[in-house]
Amino acid sequence: MNGRTVLERFPAGGPRGSWPAEEFAHARRREGLPAEVVMDLASDMFLVVVRGGGKAADAAA
Repeated sequence: MNGRTVLERFPAGGPRGSWPAEEFAHARRREGLPAEVVMDLASDMFLVVVRGGGKAADAAA
């Protein structure tokens, strides 16, 4: 996933599906990070990521 920083990982097989990842991403957006949820098919995980470069990547590090 070039140019992205993974903030958190959530199992796709969880009973609530992507909701925990969406809630986490929403909380990060309220903090000013442009977080988004993507699906990593290889690991069967929902990833909360911010696109690399600029202020968001620096804040996530």
